Parts: sequence; structure tokens; C-alpha cells
Amino acid sequence: MLLEEKGGPKMRKSFSPGFMAKVALAAIKGDMTTAELSSKYEVHRSQISNWRSRAMDGLAEIFRGKRDKSLKDNEKLIDELYRQIGQLKVENDWLKKKTALFER
Repeated sequence: MLLEEKGGPKMRKSFSPGFMAKVALAAIKGDMTTAELSSKYEVHRSQISNWRSRAMDGLAEIFRGKRDKSLKDNEKLIDELYRQIGQLKVENDWLKKKTALFER
């Protein structure tokens, strides 16, 4: 999006993820006010608040991800075990048929 200023069109600032994380972490720490952070990093106060909120939401996702991964791993293991049980059942039934033929 272009922003109009006296000198002509100017591109909107874009910030690196590392910079946004640094500012969000400073906001979460609470050592400085949002206004002080805004002056220090030359970012609007509302942007700092948005980054702080996104960081707080993202933290919950980080810890949730480990549990979800272990659940998926367990599901894969269970599926593999059920597959093996099915295969062994088929082999067992086949062997029962073959042994019944020899017993006659």
C-alpha cells in the first residue's frame, strides 16, 4: 500500500520477523512503556501492541505443538500395530486351514 506525503508517494515500512520479535519481547517484559518503546524503535504504539498480542498468542501454540506431535506419533504407532494384528490374524487363519487339511 502506498502512503501519500508532502514529498510524494512513500512505501509502507516492512519489518523483519527478528525485529518484530525483539520489540514484542520488550513489550512483554514491561520494563518500558509502549510510548517509550515507540520512541526507541520508531514504531507506532498500536503496532507494538499488535506484535505483543501476536507474540502472546504464538507462545501458546509453541507449547501446544509438542503435545500434538506426540499424539500424532502415537496414532501412527497404533495404526501400525493394528495393521500388524490384522496381518497376523490372516496368517493364523490360513495356517488353521492348512493344518485342518493335513488332519483328515
